[in-house]
Amino acid sequence: MGDLELLLPGEADVLVRGLRSFPLLEMGSGGWNQQHENLEKLNMQAILDATASQGEPIQELLVTHGKVPTLVEELIAVEMWKQKVFPVLCRLQDFTPQNTFPIYMVVHHEASIINLLETVFFHKEVCESAEDTVLDLVDYCHRKLTLLVARTGRGGPPEEEESQYSTPMQELQKQAELMEFEIALKALSVLRYITDCVDSLSLSTLSRMLSTHNLPCLLVELLEHSPWSRREGGKLQRFEGGRWQTVAPSEQPKLSKLDGQVWIALYNLLLSPEAQARYCLTSFAKGQLLKLQAFLTDTLLDQLPHLADLQGFLARLALAEPHPPKKDLVFEQIPEIWERLERENKGKWKAIAKHQLRHVFSPSEQDLRQQARRWADTYRLDVLEAVAPERPRCAYCSAEASKRCSRCQKEWYCCRECQVKHWEKHGKSCVPAAQGDRAK
Repeated sequence: MGDLELLLPGEADVLVRGLRSFPLLEMGSGGWNQQHENLEKLNMQAILDATASQGEPIQELLVTHGKVPTLVEELIAVEMWKQKVFPVLCRLQDFTPQNTFPIYMVVHHEASIINLLETVFFHKEVCESAEDTVLDLVDYCHRKLTLLVARTGRGGPPEEEESQYSTPMQELQKQAELMEFEIALKALSVLRYITDCVDSLSLSTLSRMLSTHNLPCLLVELLEHSPWSRREGGKLQRFEGGRWQTVAPSEQPKLSKLDGQVWIALYNLLLSPEAQARYCLTSFAKGQLLKLQAFLTDTLLDQLPHLADLQGFLARLALAEPHPPKKDLVFEQIPEIWERLERENKGKWKAIAKHQLRHVFSPSEQDLRQQARRWADTYRLDVLEAVAPERPRCAYCSAEASKRCSRCQKEWYCCRECQVKHWEKHGKSCVPAAQGDRAK
């Protein structure tokens, strides 16, 4: 491990051993909250280990104790909770919480797990240890990327200051929507790491990726829309390090990390012998894939030389006759986590929401204070600074910042002058945020 440690090796082993799946009804409970805190610690330690490049014990522990399938099940369970239970909670007229922090923890749980999976799936043995749940994870990534493409078609990701919300629950809904964008980008990275293992994936997983979901065509759509890039005031911005950043003209030809993930995934899915044997190149697929030729410029090939093989593949594809759709009778394994959870909880969504309203999301002031103290211990400032992708940036001018808003502690500034200029926008969210923090 690096010089900075959040967990000792023995502590990490205990936390990994204790990971388990929770029913939807128990999300937000005391035991669930403890596991969420443990996952956050494992998440931060995994990032510290990867940054230090001195071995990655969290990944090794997850494989040794067979906990990757547990993480996948928890990921899909909280996704279902957000789709089925959270909207019901928001509609309950008798639910007006003084503090939405306990609900936010459940909403944030999905982001915590996908971030940990993104960190550890870089290693091939982690993908292999997922066993049958890799099918469920492929389905999960497909859902997220499909929503990402659809959102781009509606005008891109939501803006933080698009409108002002009057109630804490409405504000929480907005935060959840913003979080979905970042979760989808993490899912893209996880999918790319799965394609790195295409030579060891089961035939069912390959069929799911290539036939059921036609991931190559979906990846072409992502390259076309590039939802992590946008134009603001005539300037190119890219979503990197958890925020939109203006790209200097000299840096614009440089391939972004997310574009690179898409190209590598396409390379793996189209050129590996295992995938080529399973992928049916219909006339539709051929038309979609040939769109890639316009993107394969000399500048791109200089940065990813292996794509020259993909360029040759596309040139041959342009001359080939498309294949008719296959009508073979195929017996294959199907993902079961989502369907099982939906079957177990069907018709119970409102009952789950009301139970959690009474027993989970209406804590006393003393409970909130205890929880706040635990999170203060988990999110140590020195650790947060170490795992942050970059130094904080000024909310007004984007320069490196060293001063934080003293009222809400959420926005950073490089100087007093920028803070004053930004107050017209920030003031609308600063006061409610400060009041919410005091309530904790």
